[in-house]
Parts: sequence; C-alpha cells; structure tokens
Amino acid sequence: MDANGTVAEGFEPVREAFVRNFAALGERGAAVAVYRDGRKVVDLWAGTKDVDGTQAWQHGTAQVVRSATKGVAAAVPLLLHQRGVLDLDAPVGEYWPEFKAQGKERLLVRHVLNHRAGLPVLDRPLTPEEAMDPHRGPAAVAAQTPVWEPGTDHGYHALTYGWLLDELVRRVTGRWAGEWLAAEVTGPLGADLWLGLPESEAGRVGRTGRVEGPEPAGGLRARPKRSVTDAYQDPDSLTRRAFAAITPFPDQNDPAYRAAALPATNGIATADGLARVYAALIGEVDGVRLFDPATVELARSEESSGPDRILVVNTRFGLGYMLHGTASPLLGPGSFGHPGRGGALGFADPEAGIAFGYVTNGFRKTVTADPRAQGLIRALRTSLAGQGVS
Repeated sequence: MDANGTVAEGFEPVREAFVRNFAALGERGAAVAVYRDGRKVVDLWAGTKDVDGTQAWQHGTAQVVRSATKGVAAAVPLLLHQRGVLDLDAPVGEYWPEFKAQGKERLLVRHVLNHRAGLPVLDRPLTPEEAMDPHRGPAAVAAQTPVWEPGTDHGYHALTYGWLLDELVRRVTGRWAGEWLAAEVTGPLGADLWLGLPESEAGRVGRTGRVEGPEPAGGLRARPKRSVTDAYQDPDSLTRRAFAAITPFPDQNDPAYRAAALPATNGIATADGLARVYAALIGEVDGVRLFDPATVELARSEESSGPDRILVVNTRFGLGYMLHGTASPLLGPGSFGHPGRGGALGFADPEAGIAFGYVTNGFRKTVTADPRAQGLIRALRTSLAGQGVS
C-alpha cells in the first residue's frame, strides 16, 4: 500500500507507521494529519473511501469520528467561558431551569464537562429517531435522576454528554453547538469538520464498517480483563446502560444520522480538519487562534481521575477532554484530546506545539487506545526525538 500526500523532513517515521497499519493492522482506508506550531507537517491518506468499496480515498475524504466529536464540541463551552458568557461554576439550572428537576439543582456546568454529572444513563433509552430530534435528548436528561451525587465521582457520559452540552450551548447562545461551531470555529478556520453534515458535503464521506485485526497493546483491549467484560455484558450495569442510551444504536452510514447533530458521537471530519481545529486551540493557524493560554490550561488540567464508573478502567479528564494516561495514551503528559470508539483520534500537545488528527473507515473493537493511532503516535514521538524534542 502506497501512502498519498506529504511529510515534512524529519517526520518520515509517521509515513512508515501509516503504511504499516495497512500491511499489518487491517486498515482499509484512513488519513492522518499533524500540525507543528500551526504549520502542517504530515498530510497522508491511503486505501479506499468506503470500508467495503474500491473507490480510492481522496484528499478531502471525510469520515464519522464517533466520540472524537466530544473534544471538538468541548471547545464551544470553553470558548463561551473565555468570552465571559458561560460560568463553569454556575449551576446548569441557572441557564436551563427545567434541568433542576430530580435533585440536580447544584449540578455545575463543569460537572458536564468533566464527566462528574452522574447522568451517564437514561432510565428509558431513546430510539434513533428520538435521539436525532434535537429536543428529545435534552428533555430526557433534564428529567433524569443522577445515579450518583453530582461532583462526587466520575464516569464517562458516552451519549448523554452530547445532549447536556448541546442544550447548555443553546440556552446561552440561542444556537445549537453544531451551528455555533460552524460559525465561530470551523468556518473561520476553513476546517473540514461538521456537526450536522450539510447535504452539499455528503458525497465526500465514506462508508464505515467493522474490521478485524490484532489486539491493541494498551487501553481497553479487544479481550479486556474480566471486570471490564462483565460490565459490558451485564444489561443492568452502568456501562451497558450508558452505551445503550440510544437503542438500537443508529446506522452510522444513514444520511439522516449524519445530517443530525449529536455532539457526543456523530461529528464528521477529515484528518486535516480534526488536526487543524486542535492546532488552533493551542496556537495560531493562518491568523486564527481559538484558546487563550488560560483556556488551554482549563482544557488540560486534571478534573477527574481514577476508576471510571462506566469504562471500568482508570481514566483522566480535564474540562471536555481526555488527558494522557494508560487508558488513552497521547503524545505526552501535557496532551489533551479525545479518541473515538473504534479508531479516530484528535489531540494537541502545547509543549511540543503538536496537533494530531486521524480518521478511518474501519472501526475496531477498541474503545480508547486503537493500535493504529497508537502506532502513529509512537512514530510521531520518534520523529520529534530525532529533532531534539523530548
């Protein structure tokens, strides 16, 4: 498999790792992009646009990135805070009065972003049609009783995170998160990333599907330890219920699903679009910078750590972002970003000036640490070490 695109001098190991993913790890179609100090230094793509097709992946092919959406969506409330219109320490009910029901009066905005809200499940899961109605999901979480006291523990809000964030943004700005993102972030940046895919861009998006390959070396494994297996198999566990908040889960190739805007799960992006947003979070990209230094620290300062009540492994979260750790290894201790279940990954590392985006049409069983993305990160570390960056 030949990789299309370019790498700057010194980043050749990333190309080698990208090609190796196709030869050894079952990759079908993928792209990776890396920015350093606001300049693109890796831009590679290869394989087929559709996981089960023959049409070649083109420069600009986009894919559903699943939970990598969360990291991009998190930029919206943090930018609203940076602009002084959203208080992270205010009760959510101050902006969204109906949310105060069922003992949630003191649940704070920061609890939504750091996965401490206690609302990872719904007592009655939504159907796909209900989930794609922008009002039904927020109404369901507003009526839900927390399964732990907000702020006292953390657990990954796999699906409910999106409804919490979306309605909070709408109450503050009058626009849904996807609309705000397009107007204030991806539009000014020229980033190919959408939360609510426009019909005009639908032809660029490949079909996704499951692929098999060797087990990952870390994170949540295809054959995890017994406690993790039990949690996913037990229909009454918080883990199973969190991922079943939409039942059955929508077909991710369905045009209606792609046109909807679910800030937890259905962002669509090119690798460059994902990396470009992260690059602008930590520095200037073609005249656009998103986060000021204080907001970067909010994103990556640890808010939650230790045993995760949903993922059943140790996780670390800042405000809206997963942080570097055993469950989700990124470039280094100061990195922040978000993986997408099955493969996609976006992150930034301010110390190294690095922003990274990886998208694929082949979803694996991995939840947080896909071996294809991890191989690219290791190659990126090797590239930087060869340039004297530790």
